[in-house]
Amino acid sequence: MALIPFDDRDGSIWLDGEIVPWRDAKTHTLSHGLHYASLVFEGERVYSGVVFEGVRHTKRLRQSCNILDFDIPITDDEVEAAKLAVVEANNIVDGYVRAFCWRGSEMMAISAQQTTTHVAIAAWEWPSYFDPETKMKGITLDISQWRRPSPESAPVQAKAAGLYMICTLSKHAAEKKGFQDSLMLDYRGYIAEATGANVFFIDDEGTMHTPIPDCFLNGITRQTVIEMAKSMQIKVVERHMNPEDMASMKECFLTGTAAEVTPVSQIGDYKFTPSDISRQLVDGYENLVRGR
Repeated sequence: MALIPFDDRDGSIWLDGEIVPWRDAKTHTLSHGLHYASLVFEGERVYSGVVFEGVRHTKRLRQSCNILDFDIPITDDEVEAAKLAVVEANNIVDGYVRAFCWRGSEMMAISAQQTTTHVAIAAWEWPSYFDPETKMKGITLDISQWRRPSPESAPVQAKAAGLYMICTLSKHAAEKKGFQDSLMLDYRGYIAEATGANVFFIDDEGTMHTPIPDCFLNGITRQTVIEMAKSMQIKVVERHMNPEDMASMKECFLTGTAAEVTPVSQIGDYKFTPSDISRQLVDGYENLVRGR
């Protein structure tokens, strides 16, 4: 399938208070956000024309801005209204919404106190991140050489663009080896997350294990799946996990806005068999987001 560049598409984008033609949604090349990574964003799914957990995403977007020492120049209600306007303008039924904020071009230095905060929201059709056959078979992950930094080294609880640089490097390296994604450890050597999704494991007794999100995002999909699992009487344990803990795990899956709930069949040399619990969670999440 031919690549469709994101700067050359039909449609509309909400930019700084107004809906503009897609190709006209531009910023200057000397924007602080481009040069110093002072940009935060949210990725959100649209199901049947409704943005899933939109309010929670907007609250996290503002929190990320505040962590990076700026703020969204409009209210949360205005952000939600803008998302809806973009979804309707682009006739999106099932798709993806990207809301993001960045510092402008008034200052080109480390300091950026006098820069304008810009806000944009785009939406486009986007099916499941993985095709159904691949998804239920389970995807494969490499183990990255890059590690999630400590809270003393980076603003780890912000969904900030700069924190994804090592994710891109990790995923590129994994794909070159024939894997579809990469598992990242943290600065202590504990299991952290995949490049854009949280990770869960299921042992022989049916207990679900997941790393404590103390140096990476506590994903909204992650929280949703934990709540859903508990409602299904599945025991959930959040704990620090060493890589060797994977040897005693039967099933594994990822959660995230893009990944939704995606089973994993391999991480490095560790093998997993997507089975009943993973499938229940895949189906349960699909039913939940579509209001079934």
